[in-house]
Amino acid sequence: MRFFIQFSYFGKQYHGWQRQPNAITVQEVLEKAMSTILNQTIVLTGAGRTDAGVHAKQMYAHFDMASLEIENLEYKLNSYLPDDIAVQKIVAVQHDAHARFNATARTYEYWIRQEKDPFASDTAHYIKQPLDIAAMNTAAKILLMEEDFECFSKSNTDVYTYLCTITRAVWTQNKENLVFTITANRFLRNMVRAIVGTLLEVGKGKLTVKDVNTIIKSKDRANAGVSVPAKGLYLTQVLYPKAIVE
Repeated sequence: MRFFIQFSYFGKQYHGWQRQPNAITVQEVLEKAMSTILNQTIVLTGAGRTDAGVHAKQMYAHFDMASLEIENLEYKLNSYLPDDIAVQKIVAVQHDAHARFNATARTYEYWIRQEKDPFASDTAHYIKQPLDIAAMNTAAKILLMEEDFECFSKSNTDVYTYLCTITRAVWTQNKENLVFTITANRFLRNMVRAIVGTLLEVGKGKLTVKDVNTIIKSKDRANAGVSVPAKGLYLTQVLYPKAIVE
């Protein structure tokens, strides 16, 4: 049988989601906890990868077992897991459901504080300069009209295509945080942080809206803005067809 597990994590202590040989990752910690509680080796396939220090409010992975009949499994896992990882639910799905390939959309948020706040130093990126949010939103609309985002991709990646379909890209003021929300069918490595860094240059008056269009057309990462710190980035939603996850 195949199961989907929904979970969240605060990424400060982890070198991203995906297992790595010489660094602690969320996948390693979660697989260890599940293997211990279920008394068998569990291998998880995630909905995607997040970079070191990035957080996830909603993440999915799938795993296979002959059956799953442990009472209060979510509670037992949460009791075993560290405080910065939490399991929300585990559900049976179709045998061929895939946490990564069946995902139809993913949404990220990037949080910025414009007033120094020692209590937000691990959750948001602090920028003291004034920002032209209207200009940043105008530039963000360009993303909805483009498909090739090689200019925002980390160099030397093994992706088969740089094409992505972005359906939402908007800046909003959310209480203390200035939040950039972006939704797409897929994302390239480092893509959101590079986009935010570029749009912030527009907000500071260092780039124009026209410049952003030129940067995208260039397909050259060197022309885009610097990547913003990982601590402000959150994976907030992964969507699947209702037939897979209700």
